[in-house]
Formats: sequence, structure tokens, C-alpha cells
Amino acid sequence: MRALVIGGARSGKSRIAEELALTVADKESLPLVYLATSQGFDEEMKERIAHHQKNRSLRFQTVEEPLEVARWLEEQQQHSVVLIECLSLLLTNWMMQGLDVEDKMGDLKCVLQETTKSWIVVSNEVGMGIVPGDPLSRLYRDHLGRMHQYIAQMADHVYLTIAGIPLDIKASQSSFHL
Repeated sequence: MRALVIGGARSGKSRIAEELALTVADKESLPLVYLATSQGFDEEMKERIAHHQKNRSLRFQTVEEPLEVARWLEEQQQHSVVLIECLSLLLTNWMMQGLDVEDKMGDLKCVLQETTKSWIVVSNEVGMGIVPGDPLSRLYRDHLGRMHQYIAQMADHVYLTIAGIPLDIKASQSSFHL
């Protein structure tokens, strides 16, 4: 199982991704890993992280990995269901550290393509609004949009969440041909 769960802020994507991960883990009798990319640099973000932790099933083993998600996935030998939360914060971390985003995206793309683990990637959809007014925000939006495309191509399912309701947009793609 490979899935991208994408949506706007407070759209329900985390809850849906967690429910999906639990379902897959039960069906395949696999352990669950919650690969957290967030960092609590301020009080508001610390509160968000605490809220997620409080509401997360205790069945998840939580691993905090704000930068090296590809390397972590590559090094793990145990087959499991890995929920990566979230891609948009991972990109922020890479950019704020001055890392080569293209290289990091390439590494992640390769590992997700090659791994035998079941994975679910959560991300924020930021490309549906107005064009950002500054170059850094435009670059972020463009990088994230490309990452979404790469991951969506590899995924079995792509869920767009709106108001807590998931829509599998990849399933509806099967009838569309260019």
C-alpha cells in the first residue's frame, strides 16, 4: 500500500492517514511507524505537536526525523506501515537548513519507489491559492508541487481531504487518458 493524503490546513488529512495506516497494518499484520518531520521551534508549534501526539494511537512507534527521511527508510530492515507526517514540513526543514532540495527530493523519490514497506505520506496542498508574493514562498510552492507529483505517480491511492472527507482522486484518474 502506497498512499498520498493531501489537503488544506485542518482538512482532516492526519486523522484519515492514521486511520488508513491502522487499517493497512491490521490487514497485513504489520507494525506501525509514525515518522514525524515537525520541529517545535515555537510555543504554537509545540502545542500542535502535542495535540497530534495526544490523539495518535498508541500502536504507532513514533520516530522524529526532521531531515533524513530517505536515509531512515533505507536503513530500516523491518517491514512495516510507515506514516510520514508531513512532507510540507520536511521541505520547510530542508530549505531552512540550506540543503539541496533537488537532491533530497531525488533521494526520497528513489527510496519510496524501491522500498517494500507500505507507506502513507501526508502533505499540505498549497498550490490552489494565489501566487505567493515573494520568491522564497514561490520556490517553496513549486518544490512542494513537484514533490506531490512524484509521490502521486508512485502511490496506489491519492486522497484529497476536504472538510474531513477523503476523495481518492487517483481512482478517478483511471478513466482519463491523454
